[in-house]
Amino acid sequence: MRLSSQAAIPETIIRPLYDRAAQKCGIVHFGIGAFHRAHQAAYTDDAMNAGDRDWAITGVSLRSAGVADQMNPQDGLYTLSERSGEQTSVRLIGAVKQVLVASQQREEVLAAIASSDTKIISFTITEKGYCRAPDGSLDFALAGLGSVYDYLYAGLARRMASGRDGLTLLSCDNLADNGAQLARLLAAHLQARDPALAEWVQARCKCPATMVDRIVPATTDADRDGLEKLAGLRDEAAVLTEPFTQWVIEDSFAGPRPRWEIGGAQFTADVRPFETAKLRMLNGAHSALAYLGLARGHTYVHQAIADPALLPLIERLMRTEAATSLTPAPGQDLAAYAASLATRFGNTALNHKLRQIAMDGSQKIPQRWLETLAFHQREGRQCPAILAAISAWVGFVGKEGLKLDDPLAEVLHRLWQAEGASGMPLALFGDRGLFAQHWVATKADLDLICATIGQPA
Repeated sequence: MRLSSQAAIPETIIRPLYDRAAQKCGIVHFGIGAFHRAHQAAYTDDAMNAGDRDWAITGVSLRSAGVADQMNPQDGLYTLSERSGEQTSVRLIGAVKQVLVASQQREEVLAAIASSDTKIISFTITEKGYCRAPDGSLDFALAGLGSVYDYLYAGLARRMASGRDGLTLLSCDNLADNGAQLARLLAAHLQARDPALAEWVQARCKCPATMVDRIVPATTDADRDGLEKLAGLRDEAAVLTEPFTQWVIEDSFAGPRPRWEIGGAQFTADVRPFETAKLRMLNGAHSALAYLGLARGHTYVHQAIADPALLPLIERLMRTEAATSLTPAPGQDLAAYAASLATRFGNTALNHKLRQIAMDGSQKIPQRWLETLAFHQREGRQCPAILAAISAWVGFVGKEGLKLDDPLAEVLHRLWQAEGASGMPLALFGDRGLFAQHWVATKADLDLICATIGQPA
């Protein structure tokens, strides 16, 4: 039997404590993939279990109907399994009420944004969903019809015309200073289309910064089959994750919010130390494991971190290069954080694929690696672990060619064809390179990258 609101749920599965049918949708979420369902939706479920009301979520997929096809026949229900070693706990999440496919249901998406019930619009649209040019500005060609900005423009214009309150626009993506970036990019889009709306959004809406942290591998058919044997129900929207979860949020909202702190969320005036540590230590190490691990023939994160040739590099990246490039918040123990990351990476129950992490590298490496490199360059130091990871990424780009899963795949392929392995580092990281806005390599850096491109560590 497939999971639904009518299905008999086994007693072994933790269930929602609230009346789902009675809840209004207070949140519209763009990018309702596995991460959101393992993270923000679970925190929202915790808040409603504790008595908060009318914070149900309307999920929005910008293009693909895949998640809608998984969740809507299940009335928005799905299971969240936390795995560590041989231990698994399964919980039923009821926070999501419906999933809209924006490319097919534009009117419904705009109505949800403009609804008086909606108080928060949140986002997990990945780095590429922000439609940034290599210099960080808004790429207006990418930010056209069908982008998240297009729906925000039309929905917020409708909201303004109706005389309704502003909203909290909550980015939950791995971008440094993600709230300010969302505000800046959205303002550029709105200013070009409707300056009055841009002014209204600036005056009435808030874009808090956030840091999100939870490892969420892509769910496989084998995972769904195993859950079906365990629970006696088929859950096409099942999500698997680790027990660890963290959410740090700037306490700056345009209106009410759920009590996410019930699930452990931390509200603060300054997210940056937590965000920077996560981007440079966790995400930076993850990306390094992806490209270095794939070069050595590994499939999963736990295999790569167990490789004796890679573990010292990853430890150096986290502790010596990334951790020393930032100023921690009071009480923020970066050494303990690095130790916990190594343990989390080694969780053999997750089967987190390196290729999942390797996607969209051009959008990730500026905040994961290049900011750390730039910091140490100013101090006169080199970062051999990150340079080894960069060499592996450049080799990966060349090997993948046009098959590369990256919004800059064609640009990178043309560069590789024109420059070859020997010229690629300069074309990417020289003073006129593609990433010169973020970091310009020294000759020693370029020589080291050239010497090791595509070679296993």
